[in-house]
Amino acid sequence: MRSIRIPQDRVGTLIGTKGSTKRMIQKISGITIDIDAEEGEVMIHDEKETADPLMALKIMDVIKAIGRGFAPDKATRLFEDDEYLEVVDIKEFVGGRDNQLTRIRGRLIGEKGKTRSIIEDLTGVYMVVYGNTVGLIGNSISLPVAKHAIELILNGSEHATVYHYLESQRPRLRIAEMGFDI
Repeated sequence: MRSIRIPQDRVGTLIGTKGSTKRMIQKISGITIDIDAEEGEVMIHDEKETADPLMALKIMDVIKAIGRGFAPDKATRLFEDDEYLEVVDIKEFVGGRDNQLTRIRGRLIGEKGKTRSIIEDLTGVYMVVYGNTVGLIGNSISLPVAKHAIELILNGSEHATVYHYLESQRPRLRIAEMGFDI
């Protein structure tokens, strides 16, 4: 049995309306989960002989993604092959100054969500800014591109520079989408 802790305010999202999200995760994975709503502790019962060991790791990522702010329908993308979760800690770049954290979160999201939307649209990666972290869900080709764009913003690059970088990566991402190795 494995366990993972998620923030208290994300427990309801993990459970879903009348347990719908929990049931969906259990159905897709074939693994039973128990959620302690008080503590935010999630127990993953993967000790059955039939349980796929890889699925136990995928379910951990799905639960972690929901805990980091992703909607359940986006987090379940992690059940697919070659889909990964990356969590970047903003504090590693700006330290613990609250005014800097707020400013950087604003830069990552952009006015009316523009920056986040551009990163998602050009890379095909899902992105969420939650608390002091940026969560990314994507495949092995697009995820490093999106992560680099995030790091450019965190290191103070102009948005135009980041957008130019993303545009320069588009041909590479399109080739990867067609199934060719780069």
